[in-house]
Amino acid sequence: QVQLVESGGGLVQPGGSLRLSCAAPGLTLDYYNIGWFRQAPGKEREGVACISSSDGSTTYADSVKGRFTISRDNAKDTVYLQMNSLKPEDTAVYSCAAGRLTYYCSIYVPYDYGYWGQGTQVTVPS
Repeated sequence: QVQLVESGGGLVQPGGSLRLSCAAPGLTLDYYNIGWFRQAPGKEREGVACISSSDGSTTYADSVKGRFTISRDNAKDTVYLQMNSLKPEDTAVYSCAAGRLTYYCSIYVPYDYGYWGQGTQVTVPS
């Protein structure tokens, strides 16, 4: 069973930045739509950002638009989530996911993604 691997989480002060990475031994991520999802304690999982394999188009949740950027490095077969101007409400476990069911990625349909990582914790204290 292929599993994605996230890294780059940690504790950061409000206004700070982090860059999360998503890699997948055994998968060529360039062929997949990649989504970043997060889940805070007591809350439902939320789609944050995604990037389509078809044309590189991206989608962001309104809550992170203008602050987060999703990108691919095909040479490294890695997808990144650059997070700037972090807020306490960004605190969550962030997971990346890969899927090939649709032409364009979606942050609203987790079932489009067949491969998931374990997640990495991002903590922004208030």
